[in-house]
Amino acid sequence: MFTQNTNQINKMSGSDKISPIEDFNWDAIGKKSQVYSSEERAKLEKQYEDTLNSITEHEVIDGTVVAITPKDLLVNIGYKSDGIVPLNEVRYNPEIKVGDKLEVYVESQEDKSGQLMLSHKKARALRSWDRVNEALDNEEIIKGYVKCRTKGGLIADVFGIEAFLPGSQIDVKPIRDYDVYVGKIMEFKVVKINKEFKNVVVSHKALIEEELEQQKKDIISKLEKGQILEGIVKNITSYGVFIDLGGVDGLIHITDLSWGRVTHPEEIVQLDSKINVVILDFDDNKKRIALGLKQLTPHPWDALDADLKVGDKVTGKVVVLADYGAFIEILPGVEGLIHVSEMSWSPHLRTAQDFMSVGQTVEAVILTLDREERKMSLGVKQLTTDPWTTVIDKYAVGTQHTAIVRNFTTFGIFVELEEGIDGLIHISDLSWSKKIKHPSEFCKIGDKIEVKVLEIDSENRRLSLGHKQLEENPWGVFETVFTVGSIHSGTITQINDKIAVVALPYGVEGTAPLRHLVKEDGTSLKVDDHADFKVLEFNKDTKKIIVSHSKIHEDELAAEKSVEADDKKSAEKEEKKAIKKVKDSVEKTTFGDISALSELRDEMQESEKKNK
Repeated sequence: MFTQNTNQINKMSGSDKISPIEDFNWDAIGKKSQVYSSEERAKLEKQYEDTLNSITEHEVIDGTVVAITPKDLLVNIGYKSDGIVPLNEVRYNPEIKVGDKLEVYVESQEDKSGQLMLSHKKARALRSWDRVNEALDNEEIIKGYVKCRTKGGLIADVFGIEAFLPGSQIDVKPIRDYDVYVGKIMEFKVVKINKEFKNVVVSHKALIEEELEQQKKDIISKLEKGQILEGIVKNITSYGVFIDLGGVDGLIHITDLSWGRVTHPEEIVQLDSKINVVILDFDDNKKRIALGLKQLTPHPWDALDADLKVGDKVTGKVVVLADYGAFIEILPGVEGLIHVSEMSWSPHLRTAQDFMSVGQTVEAVILTLDREERKMSLGVKQLTTDPWTTVIDKYAVGTQHTAIVRNFTTFGIFVELEEGIDGLIHISDLSWSKKIKHPSEFCKIGDKIEVKVLEIDSENRRLSLGHKQLEENPWGVFETVFTVGSIHSGTITQINDKIAVVALPYGVEGTAPLRHLVKEDGTSLKVDDHADFKVLEFNKDTKKIIVSHSKIHEDELAAEKSVEADDKKSAEKEEKKAIKKVKDSVEKTTFGDISALSELRDEMQESEKKNK
């Protein structure tokens, strides 16, 4: 076939010979003819080359956003093709649009599909520290994306760096919920950089402080005492409420929230609510502003019934309890004090908590009323009859009653006959026979005891009572039993420095000086020893019995010595008589008589020896 075509060509050309063109441009075959000279072509090629940047991978350059897709940004960096930047790398700036400048990092000139791959995130990271330092030095306002919440504040993406936004720097007012800021774009000022640890601290509060400071100066300059302003409840504490007056804070103390009692400010106001307040006071620099809320309403005392007077009955609620009394709220802001002494006719010292509780509604009688000082005292016991008005009839002298032991003193026992009626049993009126040093030896608090009314003093509200008077005085009988010199068995119950107490029969106690406790063997009796005692002294009036153990064996020894002395005297007397008889008859004696006298002498000597 090739031969056939060649023949055809030869026929067409005939015998003419075709010569080739020496400068034939084979590249122009199939293209439109060009009208540019070589100089013009070189110039155009240079212009085209100037429109293309010479880029290298891993460098940061500036580009222009040329298109935005749901996933990517197309960025022109002057290369032969546009690059792709993931859209999530610019989420901190949702306002980005076509035509905006964007710094990018060249990751790859061509990926597997021949696409230019760029990264805005890496470009920001490489330039971030320079940008952050410039922002700090120039006090520049920058934008950042709040990524998440952390302890004490928020983490924000600033130039690709994770910066810390403290909770105190979010706003000029306290922030209770940090989560509402997560995912938002916010403006910041760089306030601190730690280059060693690469920490960046930013503040949103700093952006508005300057404006607020100017507003604050304007507000403070116009403040006057008594001025009424509108404010927002900024913070609530246990002692009061802080009010934002538009850049200036003032405090309403808890006592200035309401004319009535307030346990906690939350009972009166709510956070972030708008309220009207009145300026009560401020310091010279107007930095501390005292506000009031209750002052916007009339004082409740001014609305108190004008006909209310001493002796009238009122009803109120217990709002405060103290040991000394209870405060009763008659109206909100109108209170009266019931002293604990006005709660009961009983003279016993007790606390108000024994009679009332907070929140209880009580009825009382007005005792004093001072409208100018806005003070009122009340009483509850006045609603009942004073028991002392009938004490003479009910507790006549000589009558016997049962009482309850309420208190001890060194001189006696206070007992209660009924609510409001107390009496005293003197220590000397407790027992006829026992010597009681302290009433606690006789009974216990709360015990029931039988008493007899001895004396009534209605004017001073006093009753003298006795317990031993319920029995006859046994000392008249004791006088015949414990006669001086009589001996009785007893037990030593107590020994002190000078005397010992001896329990004698019939419940009687005697005392013995220590020298009278010596036993026959020279030792002394001790506590709980049982022995015989001789009565040395008995006094019915003073109920005093003095006894001695030593006196018993001392008297026995003395009696024995007395008998021996008497016998000796008798023997001496007989001897003297015999001698005298001998002398009288000596003159008449014969030799035989002398012998008889000798025998008599021997007999007398023998008799004397026997007596000895």
